[in-house]
Amino acid sequence: MVYYFTSNTVSPAAFIYVGKDKVENEELIKYGLEEDGMLRKEARPDDYIGSNTNTSQFHVDNLSSAHIYLRQPEGCAWDAIPEELLKDCAQLTKANSIEGNKKDNITVIYTPWSNLKKDGSMAVGQVGFKDQKKVKRVHVIERENPVVNRLNKTKVEKFPDLRQEKEDRLKELSRRDRAARLAHQKEEARLAKERKEAKWQREHAYDDVFTEDALEENSNENRTRDWEDDFM
Repeated sequence: MVYYFTSNTVSPAAFIYVGKDKVENEELIKYGLEEDGMLRKEARPDDYIGSNTNTSQFHVDNLSSAHIYLRQPEGCAWDAIPEELLKDCAQLTKANSIEGNKKDNITVIYTPWSNLKKDGSMAVGQVGFKDQKKVKRVHVIERENPVVNRLNKTKVEKFPDLRQEKEDRLKELSRRDRAARLAHQKEEARLAKERKEAKWQREHAYDDVFTEDALEENSNENRTRDWEDDFM
């Protein structure tokens, strides 16, 4: 089961989701971290859950907590999340930590999904980071019930087939990729044709001037004596 939340602090709204437990989080991690060249940076932010593009992961630092995932709004970089949206994610992360929810002055850390690292030595639901420089921290003084309650009102429970969502998304990305390549090829062919025609025009711009008829018409040898009188 995956819990979905909606933050209306930005427009369009941002989507936040979390696995019900560490096993569910493991599934979210699994289908987000598999290496696949099809997961391109230009993929849209409304990609399936298991996409590592334009998604950030939040959890409480040094305490057990749920993994909160933010699907960032279009054009929003992970390190430029609007303050109010960042607060929503931090408060939701704190609220979903048994120990962290009881404490004040905790730290929530977040990083791009693509920076998560998982290997066989890690426990279920546990992750590391590829690059510590891509990990940011936000200080949470205390739980803000109005924020948590607002988010909980948007909560929706779903049972997504993460494997199938990924397969479907990869097919869609493949289709887009083929379409983009075809469009590029057509555009290249059009430009090549235009360049060829322009070159031909440049090379044959004076062809009509040197035809036999044109040369004869402009030749003084074929003019009558009256032509000289008219000229004078």
